Amino acid sequence: MGSTIFAVALPLALGIVMFGLGLTLTTDDFTRVVKYPKTAVIALLCQLVVLPLICFGLVHLFGLDGVLAVGMMLLVASPGGTSANLFSHIAGGNVALNITLTAINSVLAVVTLPVVVAVSYAVFLDDSAAIVLHPAKFVQVFALVLIPVAVGMWVRRRYPDWSGRRQSTVKFAAAGVLVFVVAAALFSEFDTVTGHLGDLGPVALLLCICSLLVGYLVPRAFGVEPADAVAAGMEIGVHNAALAITIATTVLGNETMAVPAGLYGFLMNIPASIAAVLFARSHRARRPSVPAGVVPPR
Repeated sequence: MGSTIFAVALPLALGIVMFGLGLTLTTDDFTRVVKYPKTAVIALLCQLVVLPLICFGLVHLFGLDGVLAVGMMLLVASPGGTSANLFSHIAGGNVALNITLTAINSVLAVVTLPVVVAVSYAVFLDDSAAIVLHPAKFVQVFALVLIPVAVGMWVRRRYPDWSGRRQSTVKFAAAGVLVFVVAAALFSEFDTVTGHLGDLGPVALLLCICSLLVGYLVPRAFGVEPADAVAAGMEIGVHNAALAITIATTVLGNETMAVPAGLYGFLMNIPASIAAVLFARSHRARRPSVPAGVVPPR
């Protein structure tokens, strides 16, 4: 996979994904946080503080260093992916809360993501971090993350009927694009992937498992309702691998740095699917039973 594809096709592919996200958002999704203040605050603290610390520990535990270590930190700093909403829906989570958290996380990522990556550069790549905090890098992250989302939101507001009819199509297209982005990252660095599979694979799987557990158990420990905790777990557990890959290859100019996100984008479907099934079963078990002959309320 040539560098031209990464320079042109990947930002375009990510733009489609983020535009599709924008078609699902309204301004109410940003103000809805008032309805779920405790869950939103807990989820955001887990996303922005707890998970980077866990990822940092896993990186050291498995002896990763250099650009691969930075790639893992870039991944954990990325907001939830659009597939988090799908997993949450299957698991019986509060999808409206998922959308709200995705919207807020995407905005915060414009600032938090470059900062986390800059610190990672300083730790794992000596003192090269200065290039990451250059204002141009923030502008590029802003362009990749928020502009397509804003365009999608504008289209939904301006053409609500068209947007409603096209949402399913765009979701399928976004899913296909995600597959392309992950496959392109893995294929382009196939030797790196196979050479570090024993190191990267366990880290990627453990990061996803820890993210799902933290995202669900911490809110539950603070008394958050199960459906809201499921939404938080999926939002925190399913990172936007496409965003991490695109930033690594186009903003930071390092294809090897995209390998952890590419491997995670493939492997995370295993624990996320298992968690969705378990959450769904638990959700059904919590439903009150209806006596025979009684019509349940609609």
